[in-house]
Amino acid sequence: MVFGTGETVFDIIFGPDNQPTAAKPGGSVYNSCISLGRRGIDCTFIGEVGNDRIGTIIKDFLAQNGVDNSLICTFPTGKTALSLAFLDEQKNAQYTFYKDHPSQRLAFDMPTIGPSDIVMIGSYFVVNAIIRPQVRALLEVGRAADALIYYDVNFRANHVGELDTLRPTIFDNFGFADIVKGSDEDFFHVFGTRDFRAVYRQHIAPHCPIFICTEGERGATLITPEGEWHVDSPKIQPVSTIGAGDSFNAGLVFGLDRSQTTRRNISPQRLVQAMKHGVEFAAEVCQTLDNYVAAQ
Repeated sequence: MVFGTGETVFDIIFGPDNQPTAAKPGGSVYNSCISLGRRGIDCTFIGEVGNDRIGTIIKDFLAQNGVDNSLICTFPTGKTALSLAFLDEQKNAQYTFYKDHPSQRLAFDMPTIGPSDIVMIGSYFVVNAIIRPQVRALLEVGRAADALIYYDVNFRANHVGELDTLRPTIFDNFGFADIVKGSDEDFFHVFGTRDFRAVYRQHIAPHCPIFICTEGERGATLITPEGEWHVDSPKIQPVSTIGAGDSFNAGLVFGLDRSQTTRRNISPQRLVQAMKHGVEFAAEVCQTLDNYVAAQ
């Protein structure tokens, strides 16, 4: 079983002409869970929505794609977040978010987690001070159960001004994680450098030995104490890169689940095979306006 927690948003996608081209449920870990559900992986999403029509759409979409939505918290006041994604000529996105959240958030019943399960966390959601106690409680349960914990840093430029406050929580997540994944752009925002090898040596390795850096069309690199491995991305003509990182996460977790990889038997060889699924999932999604792989 995969347990994922992250933000929920309703994505409205605009083309280079600033005209809307698509609208769909989204959120980083949410997107990954949809892809996993579509590929037959047992998955539960933990998150929150407003008591509004968009919140209902987001919950229903999980169920329609085989993802357990029973741990979704519906807050009675406030609204489900909106994300406006503006694509440039290279199909990369710039985001504007609209949020109206209440002060009390993410009240969910803690799931039962076992040693064969995977806990997937990511983005600003899991370092947000308002909901950090609940997220940390989930991580503590996952660690006590000896589950495999996967952390995608996924840190956007609009939160750079909060880094002094957020960095300790990012490092706390490194300490819980069995795998830390991020993009060279994430590390530029957090650490001021795109040299991901230096980031691993200085900031990640002291807390978590396994690190994956995604490099867009150049593929992804795995670094562990045993060495370094690279997996190339397929050559494609992208339509949108919005769901690329989320789809890589889904493919990687898909590969780990299918190979029955756990915290106790994880190895570079297993990770490289899982990363191949990651780049395949990402390439598929980048050729569509969807945030997730196609249902099979």
